[in-house]
Amino acid sequence: MADPQAATLTQLRNIQARSGKTIAELHAVLAASGLAKTGERRSLLMAQFQLGYGDANVVALFYGKPVPALDGSAAPAAPVPDAAGDPLDAIYTGAKAPLRALHAAVLQQVLGFGSFEQAPKKAYVSLRRKKQFAMIGPATKDAIEIGLNARNLAPGPRLKTMPAGGMCPYTLRISGAAEIDAELVAWLRAAYDAAA
Repeated sequence: MADPQAATLTQLRNIQARSGKTIAELHAVLAASGLAKTGERRSLLMAQFQLGYGDANVVALFYGKPVPALDGSAAPAAPVPDAAGDPLDAIYTGAKAPLRALHAAVLQQVLGFGSFEQAPKKAYVSLRRKKQFAMIGPATKDAIEIGLNARNLAPGPRLKTMPAGGMCPYTLRISGAAEIDAELVAWLRAAYDAAA
């Protein structure tokens, strides 16, 4: 049975030989392009370097990820950072773009609590200390959803209890800055403190 990893390494080496560019150089071209979607990146590689669909797809899929060492050494090549910029640009696009200011306003409240990590995902941003304590992301074109990972929060009419076993036991949606009130800040603080 063929080794898939060995086949991928061979394909990447062949791409370098055919294009005359290293994978890192091809990724640098993708970074400079600012393209965000794999299909767009693949098309650019096909047009600019005359790569076939499969070769261009492999290069595009490895973009922003560690590339295996292709020279026989054990160390992987460092990934090229995504030049698409702020991850919120990808989360708050199109009709949801105006919600970015609301996201920032909620985040401003949390920044007052102390240090934490922001881990962008595909459709939301996870806020973490020792564990995730909240998530923020667009729910609709008119509202953001805030997930809260805390126990026994004081109930309120806008706080929705989620089924057991999920990442966040509570969620709520807000559509304006006026809804970032003392009650919401207290819920965020309780989740923040519980994640210490």
